[in-house]
Amino acid sequence: KAQGRLCMFKSCERCFRGEPEEVAPPAATKEEAPATADTTAPATAKKKMGFNLGDVFPNFQAQASGVPNGEFDLYKYWGDGWGILFSHPADYTPVCTTELGKAAKLAEEFAKRNCKLCAISCNDKDSHEGWSKDIISVQGMSGDMPFPIIADPTRAIATGLGIMDPEEKDKQGLPLTCRSVFYVSPDRKLKAQVLYPATTGRDFSELLRVLDSLQLTSKFPVATPEGWQNGSKCMVVPSLTDDDAKTKLAKGFEKVDVPSGKNYIRMTPDPR
Repeated sequence: KAQGRLCMFKSCERCFRGEPEEVAPPAATKEEAPATADTTAPATAKKKMGFNLGDVFPNFQAQASGVPNGEFDLYKYWGDGWGILFSHPADYTPVCTTELGKAAKLAEEFAKRNCKLCAISCNDKDSHEGWSKDIISVQGMSGDMPFPIIADPTRAIATGLGIMDPEEKDKQGLPLTCRSVFYVSPDRKLKAQVLYPATTGRDFSELLRVLDSLQLTSKFPVATPEGWQNGSKCMVVPSLTDDDAKTKLAKGFEKVDVPSGKNYIRMTPDPR
């Protein structure tokens, strides 16, 4: 437990003593965010929990398993690549064990895409370290967990991120974190968010597919259709004219005829 340290909201030390406190949503500062990022939080951010797509995702420090001395800094860990932060309700629970197990198996695939994973729950660091051994064993793997699990026993971080589930509580009657996923680009902007209830486990192969889509569409004027898989055909974004599409998409595109006669479905090979 990080005694005497200020929480990510720079407000007070009461949260580390377990005292109740009204916590405002976190906002990145100029010191925390890259120079290329817009660090001015929207005016509405102070009035609500959570974020809008395109908002700067805040940096924070905490204790975590799987990092030197148990000291974790989100921005430093992500470095200059993509980052994914995902929450789970609690350690030593069945669904969460399957989720983090699959995440561990796919960690190398995320790394190939220059993306680092990190998990978070309201358990402490010691709990994360012990549970990690179970996860690795259940998956038939060896070694250590390939990503850190952030400790948030005071719930200060989770409350600020707006990922507490009031309908799911621990044995003490305190709310637990939901199954949320934040995708953050190298400029520290939130690009996608996924939210599941405690009773529904996430498909981490699907989360990897979403990352593939985000990375592709951040570089080319395309969108990915239902069921799209990495390397398959994409769709030209509606805002692009045919002339612009011919210029910007070297592999060309095909129009799909529809009864309305409207020109809005245009397929193109993977532009990479």
